[in-house]
Amino acid sequence: MRGSVHSGRPAAAVDAVLGLAPRLHGLVVCAGLGPHVRDPMQIVEVNYRGAVEVLDGLFPALRGAAVAVSSSASTMVKRADNPIARGEEAAALGHLAYSWSENALTVAVRQRVSQWGAAGVRLNTVAPGAVDTPLLQAGLASRLGDAVRNYQAPIPRRGRPEEIASLIRYLLGPDAGYIHGAQLMIDGGSDALLRPTEF
Repeated sequence: MRGSVHSGRPAAAVDAVLGLAPRLHGLVVCAGLGPHVRDPMQIVEVNYRGAVEVLDGLFPALRGAAVAVSSSASTMVKRADNPIARGEEAAALGHLAYSWSENALTVAVRQRVSQWGAAGVRLNTVAPGAVDTPLLQAGLASRLGDAVRNYQAPIPRRGRPEEIASLIRYLLGPDAGYIHGAQLMIDGGSDALLRPTEF
């Protein structure tokens, strides 16, 4: 089932899910607005606050596992390559809101490991890099789109949605029974290239 976390509707999405299925055996929270969205607070509301409200709202009904989709941008908040320092404030606001909101989501997942683990529910994040989706295409049209377009990951192509889905399916299944609180990068090696000594 799909639900919206936009414009303060996470509670309604949670209620709708619980109305259909009072017990859940798996959950994927994939809420995301790209850095091209003009209102940085809207990015934060959807990517972080909405996603966390859905996780927390559905936690009591969960059995099994949950996966939150973050982004490889979540690890880039410490980098010295700051677009504001380059004088690109207008374009940077969306990118900063995107990176920080995805980082905050990853932190929120990690902060829940004790509570969720004690309840027998595993919680992880996947952090895709550049994946051929409408979200990426919209970002290519932004002021910083050339940087994304020209970047080459160590695996020199963009990811495919089905590759992300396969990793999520694995994390929800029994073979991933001891993976909990992890952020799994699925970015063609980009994070390792950009942060070889930080992990």
